[in-house]
Amino acid sequence: MITMCKYSVETIAAQAGNHIDDKKAVALPLYFSSNYRHDSLEEAKNFDPSKGYTYSRISTPNRRALEQTMAKLEAGQRGFALSSGMAAIQLALSILKTGDQLISLDDLYGGDFRYFRYLHSHAGINFDQWDGRKVEDLIAKITPQTKIIWLETPSNPTMKELDIAKIATAVHKKDSRILVIVDNTFYTPVYQRPLELGADAVVHSATKYLSGHNDLLGGILVCKDQQLAQQYFEYYITTGDTLDSFDSWLLLRSLKTLNIRVKQHTKNAQEVVKYLKQDPRIEQVLYPGKGGMISFYLKNEADVAKLLDNVKLITFAESLGGIESLITIPYYQTHADVELDQRQRLGITPRLLRLSVGLEDPADVIADIQQALG
Repeated sequence: MITMCKYSVETIAAQAGNHIDDKKAVALPLYFSSNYRHDSLEEAKNFDPSKGYTYSRISTPNRRALEQTMAKLEAGQRGFALSSGMAAIQLALSILKTGDQLISLDDLYGGDFRYFRYLHSHAGINFDQWDGRKVEDLIAKITPQTKIIWLETPSNPTMKELDIAKIATAVHKKDSRILVIVDNTFYTPVYQRPLELGADAVVHSATKYLSGHNDLLGGILVCKDQQLAQQYFEYYITTGDTLDSFDSWLLLRSLKTLNIRVKQHTKNAQEVVKYLKQDPRIEQVLYPGKGGMISFYLKNEADVAKLLDNVKLITFAESLGGIESLITIPYYQTHADVELDQRQRLGITPRLLRLSVGLEDPADVIADIQQALG
């Protein structure tokens, strides 16, 4: 159980892993051991997996420190560190049973919809979508079988912003047993803490801003209810999609600079947005005002290949949230698994590009776009 901390997000992140090593190391050492010694039969018989260590699938010192830090950052009771963002989503949905329903925003990371289809065909779980406009329309979709409302804000890639507090209040008024779960990958706790706004759980692709260096895969789930956390824990230690010690150590280290990185991403992205909005070759820019993620439409499809084929500083690659600027085309990459009619309805077209603005000088990022377009 996490004792709620009075410190700010900035302080919690900077202190990640500090004051917990029994040898008094300031920087938490890396523990590679796969198993841990019991001092006696009595200790083994009364082992508490929430406090001690026995087998690394269940817990390690590095992963526990990371999970405790993320629980504090998201103002939750318990955190779980997993091997990927999709593993975190799998854990979040592990409470669903045959016949249950999940209602999601219609604009999400494309892999979410791929997993939804898998659960529908293999487990008989039902899914519906909401366009994010009127909360009353969402409430009207709720049935006695609805168990989860799944949100992502800002959404990927069309940057829809949602009022989490308004949605959570309305959903819980309709049925307090329904869980509101929010993907907070784009904003991180620096800009948004969904549990404080009424959500029941929050997930992250830790590969993105939390790690911030394009060098690890990871996922995070944090919930605010201990009973729900225990349900998740049983699944978590059974399936074994837990984050290894090295990546836990690396991610904990990355969290120490989360605040300054995210805020600099915002400053840089704001400069790039100013340029994009005045370039006559850009039809529309989608940007929520903060964060490092920008989506934009080119007027001519021919300019898409010109831009992607000729960037030199910006890297044409999937993923986001790292030090290096990355650009991708969702229609063919991150959202290729989304049904064609849904992509068309959402405006995910071959002219839409998604840019993750890194920590380079924004003038250099802008110059790279200009030279690529010619």
